[in-house]
Amino acid sequence: MKKILINISFVIYLLALIVLLFLGSRGFLWSDLSLIEYIKNSSNFVPFKTISTYITAMFDGSMNMDIPIKNLFGNLIMFLPMGIYLPYFLKRINKVSGFTISMIILLFVIEVIQLVTRRGSFDIDDFILNMVGALVGFGIWKTKFIQKLLK
Repeated sequence: MKKILINISFVIYLLALIVLLFLGSRGFLWSDLSLIEYIKNSSNFVPFKTISTYITAMFDGSMNMDIPIKNLFGNLIMFLPMGIYLPYFLKRINKVSGFTISMIILLFVIEVIQLVTRRGSFDIDDFILNMVGALVGFGIWKTKFIQKLLK
């Protein structure tokens, strides 16, 4: 019964991720631009640029607080469950190195798909926050409490 619940919760989580990452209300931004122009206009390759903008906005009130909170904490929390599900389903990535490499590949593929399909942008800060969230989830996965709970 426990495995069935975990499987069902994983499918629900994946469906929620797909909606959030690809089917949300973002729409096609700058759809009249060529793909190269779109990539130039919608990408951030400078680490911590977006993060620092949001943190500054939280302190100086230059932005509605919902925006930085949703973006910072949303990106952190979004992949936290993956830190538990991935090693649960793929026993080979039960070590932090294998998990980290798998998540880097997965997150990079997601960012590129969002960019190419124009359902979002490539933002290295999203990548960083998603990775941190996944690693927190992996840390939770490694706790004795979770290991005992899932056996």
